[in-house]
Amino acid sequence: MDLRQMALGALCVTDPVRKAYAVQSLWAQLEARDPGLRIDTAQLIAAPEGLPGRPPLPRLVPAVEVPPRSPFTPEGRAALLHAIAHIEFNAINLALDAVFRFPGLPEKFYIDWMRVAAEEAKHYLLLAAHLATLGHVYGDFDAHDGLWTMTWKTRGDFVARMALVPRTLEARGLDATPLIQAKLRKAGDLAAVEILDVILREEVGHVAIGNHWYRWACEREGLDPVSHYRELVRQYAPPRLRPPFNRQARLDAGFSETELAWLEAGSPTTDAPAP
Repeated sequence: MDLRQMALGALCVTDPVRKAYAVQSLWAQLEARDPGLRIDTAQLIAAPEGLPGRPPLPRLVPAVEVPPRSPFTPEGRAALLHAIAHIEFNAINLALDAVFRFPGLPEKFYIDWMRVAAEEAKHYLLLAAHLATLGHVYGDFDAHDGLWTMTWKTRGDFVARMALVPRTLEARGLDATPLIQAKLRKAGDLAAVEILDVILREEVGHVAIGNHWYRWACEREGLDPVSHYRELVRQYAPPRLRPPFNRQARLDAGFSETELAWLEAGSPTTDAPAP
């Protein structure tokens, strides 16, 4: 068995729970150094049509059509947690996509992103279980597809993928999570707050992995990571960010003071609200 082929197989699974368990099983094999599981770093794997595998629901709509999610009513809190579960489900997919799509990288790259996929699977399962206590399942509310859209747009550009998915879109969660936790705590949902504690702690590590491999790729190609990131923002136009930024979490995840100062000064990614 080849890890990258198996990652593609998991990416094609449409049921979120089955996908999550498939990823966790694959990670367990990798952690145990199963001799039957190898990593073919050189193989260029053709992408099938219809990626990623996902269920018929939730209905995917433009971000502006997703209504505000107040945690201070049972329905609003369920909608908010559903939105976070949707992000985690997509994060499983983007990690699996990184594992199968990009050949010719160090073996550690594929191990790093399988670990990310397994932790995102854990996050999804925690949120889905909590959502069930509120009388809902994943798919009950509309969602948007911004995270996967950027994953798809950068499928042919490894440097852009590392720059704009983990260290741009996923890093937004570092900023948003403490604010969401404060609202959930005020609403009395301490179980959700604890789940988000787990997610925030591990997402710092995921963003750090993105920062590491972005800088590794820039060094390999003779690019300045700060100036090239600004060029990628102009080229790919990721969703725009706004303060406040979680400075400590971003520093822990490997952002430099120069990068944070650029964001805080009102960069091209900071003049519209995050979703």
